Amino acid sequence: MIDLGLSKIAIIGVVALIVIGPEKLPKVARMAGTLYGRAQRYLNQVKSEVTREIELEELKNLQKEVQEAAHSVKQSVEQSMHGVHNSIAGNLAEVESAWRGDTCVHEHDAHEAMLRATQDDLARKAREFRRKKLVRNSAIPGWYKQRHGGKQHVQSAAARVARFRPRSAASPSSFYS
Repeated sequence: MIDLGLSKIAIIGVVALIVIGPEKLPKVARMAGTLYGRAQRYLNQVKSEVTREIELEELKNLQKEVQEAAHSVKQSVEQSMHGVHNSIAGNLAEVESAWRGDTCVHEHDAHEAMLRATQDDLARKAREFRRKKLVRNSAIPGWYKQRHGGKQHVQSAAARVARFRPRSAASPSSFYS
């Protein structure tokens, strides 16, 4: 906040003694101290509320990601089970047809079952790829991706702020210039 040294506090005290007077100075100092304490408590409460809200939002986002991941895992397991069921049914039909002796009709059904299983696998792999790509790219800010197309090297936050801070020609580059 404000950097007050011993000399500055002494000057403020002498000026207050002259302006307010020795009789009212203790009451004014007490009142200023209580107001300062109230302001500090209020600022601490606001900071803690903001921190709590940020943490709550992060927890909500994390819960949403976990639910999406669980849903995608559930779908992939269901699809793989469906694929396994189809392949088992195809193999069973093929064995039954071989047992009976009519191979041409059931071979075609087994081939279609294999094609369905591979299409299910492709759909599952595409979903997994999109999910992994989203996880991989979600940590990069949108403005950075638009400017550069992707993260190429690690840069500290201070360097990033200095790099992308808008500069105007009218204002001096430094406070002391």
